[in-house]
Amino acid sequence: MKKIITLTLNPALDKSIVVPEMVPEKKLRCLDVKVEPGGGGINVSRALHKLGGNSEAVYLSGGFTGKEFEKLLAAEQITSVVFAIGAGTRENFIVLDASASLQYRFGMEGPAVLESEWQQPLNYISQQEDVSYIIASGSLPPGVPVDLFGRLAVIAKQKKARLIVDTSGDALAHAVNEGVFLIKPNLGELSALYGKKGLVAAEIVSAARSIIAKGGCEVMVVSMGADGALLITATENIQVKPPPVKINSTVGAGDSMVAGMVLALSKGWNWEAVLRYGVAAGTSATMNKGTELCKKEETDQMFEKIKPE
Repeated sequence: MKKIITLTLNPALDKSIVVPEMVPEKKLRCLDVKVEPGGGGINVSRALHKLGGNSEAVYLSGGFTGKEFEKLLAAEQITSVVFAIGAGTRENFIVLDASASLQYRFGMEGPAVLESEWQQPLNYISQQEDVSYIIASGSLPPGVPVDLFGRLAVIAKQKKARLIVDTSGDALAHAVNEGVFLIKPNLGELSALYGKKGLVAAEIVSAARSIIAKGGCEVMVVSMGADGALLITATENIQVKPPPVKINSTVGAGDSMVAGMVLALSKGWNWEAVLRYGVAAGTSATMNKGTELCKKEETDQMFEKIKPE
């Protein structure tokens, strides 16, 4: 299999619980407590492993929470390269209200990271050989420059590696300014990149192609929630929509989608199959609780059900 590296600068211990009902000013009984390693690139590596692929997870870790994080990730047999920071790894909190089937997600900002700390993973990636895919996913913690994924894009070009970026805001804009292989914005993020407050469905392809034409990316996959996703290149546009499923959690669905697409790309599949497998993996993740992510059997079954629009 081709060498895949994921980069996570703001990983998190994801703690998830289920409560019978969310009621204010009352002590709530917490059920089905789970603690799992999370954060964009980490979840991509975890999902790749669940789907039968392999990757190297490069990430920052610190403090007591960081030690627990490293232990949990090692238990999942994820190949990792860890760079220590002085501050503690953040935590996220996910609550499922069983009575209403509503999920509440509380995301912490993350620890402050020094230049000497965030520079280490960039230096490490720049020294690697024969890298086929680099996946930069998730938010940037305080102290990390907003153009870091743009700097990573320069490294990826030097390594002749395909860089996939899944982030938002200024971090995404800087990556696009430098030029990457693939981005996965939602409609709001695409609108911001295009410079328009909102886009209607008929404008998505032309907006994406304007960014592709400027060298911002080669491929764009626009995620549209229950409407599936739309993959756009300079010459093709393909949409797939998953069948309705019971949603238990949305945590890591986008990361599972990225993992599915990267695995399909590494096998040389065509764009239609790449998108279908990505949507299948993302849909599988929503069917599972907390931060379980996708499952291979579910993903393979969903892949066969999904057809292009």
